[in-house]
Amino acid sequence: MKQSLQKFYSIVFILLNITLFSCIKDPVFESQENSIMQIPEGFPSITFPQGNEFTIERWQLGKRLFYDPIMSVNNTISCASCHHARNAFSDTLALSLGDNNIVGRSNAPTLTNIAYHPYFTRAGGVPTLEMQILVPIQEHDEFNTNILDIVEKLKKDSSYTQASRIAYNREIDPFVITRAIANFERSLISGNSDFDKNNFSSSALNGKNLFMSNKTNCSQCHSGLNFTNYTFENNGLYTNYADSGRMRLTQIESDRARFKVPTLRNAQLTAPYMHDGSIKTLEEVVAHYNTGGKIHANKSTLIKPLGLTQQEQNDIVAFLNTLTDYTFINNKNLQK
Repeated sequence: MKQSLQKFYSIVFILLNITLFSCIKDPVFESQENSIMQIPEGFPSITFPQGNEFTIERWQLGKRLFYDPIMSVNNTISCASCHHARNAFSDTLALSLGDNNIVGRSNAPTLTNIAYHPYFTRAGGVPTLEMQILVPIQEHDEFNTNILDIVEKLKKDSSYTQASRIAYNREIDPFVITRAIANFERSLISGNSDFDKNNFSSSALNGKNLFMSNKTNCSQCHSGLNFTNYTFENNGLYTNYADSGRMRLTQIESDRARFKVPTLRNAQLTAPYMHDGSIKTLEEVVAHYNTGGKIHANKSTLIKPLGLTQQEQNDIVAFLNTLTDYTFINNKNLQK
């Protein structure tokens, strides 16, 4: 009888401890959460939409989905296939490859500070990050599938169904997939470059002054903390464009060959450049703007011959390189 009571009390003690510790937030998770969503000094806070507020469980699920090729029709590519952490979540190809190596229609942009963008895709036709997740899923030259088919594949994995219940208190479905990936992508925050630390060489400082001057007008479009005003512009890359740009969305002729102004943060790591990846280096990018670009009906009036010397062009490139954030690309939390 005494032994039975001792055994009973031992079991009760164990159960009480399990209950107690299950109510305490894991300090590792809490530390990781603070590290993941650390906002750089001078940056505004990030707004998470209602129903998709940041939690470590949602972030972990989103990160897993971001790196999982189960998202494509033949399980060959993932989001990370076109958005490499080492390249500030951009691609190294001019045109990204979709499922079964189908060539895409545009260069994959960096996801640096994507949480601050007011709309998405190069044509700006998607209003939320959650909705943007659907674009590569259904595009024939990207994942080439249907989100309902992805749901069925994920349901066969008990670890995914369990993670979905923990993160969103519901079975895995399109809501969970789009919200979780967006939750992860909002954590791709970059604000620890030499520029942010006000650390410039003499060449980079001269480049900064040129960049901000009326002589170049660079900062008219590449402004703010993300070095973009998010407008849609034509920069005189071609006389005739294969891609109609924003016009594909609006059907307005004055929008032909206009594309969303990209962020310049981590530009050193995101080559090749332009909407079609046609320019290989930052030196070539600056040289293009120095010429004033080609004639096009919708070319921005800010694009004009600059008359920069070779040294001045080199200085602007030196300044652009100060926007590289090595802490960001080496952040283990964001890597697979």
